[in-house]
Amino acid sequence: MDWLGIIIQLVLGAVGGNVGGAVVKNASLGTTGNSVVGAVGGIILGQIIAHFTGAPPPADAAAAAATASSMGDIIQSVIGGGVGGAVLTVIAGLIKNSMSKA
Repeated sequence: MDWLGIIIQLVLGAVGGNVGGAVVKNASLGTTGNSVVGAVGGIILGQIIAHFTGAPPPADAAAAAATASSMGDIIQSVIGGGVGGAVLTVIAGLIKNSMSKA
């Protein structure tokens, strides 16, 4: 498991969630809600992207340490975290608002 990637996905997911909530005002869940849902969305999409684009993990620990922080992995975590956070926050906010109006 690549802890650096997961931390990046969590942080940028939270940031993406707050950006998504700010851009789509009627989908905002508040700062805390946007951050939590965004972090979850960042992890989900970040892991999906890593699964489909990543190479198989190295067999030994030394090779894993050498490849754990490659620039491609970091970029994938940044994109997956930010976009996943924003998308899940907007979806959750819109669902919440549609349920509260019914």
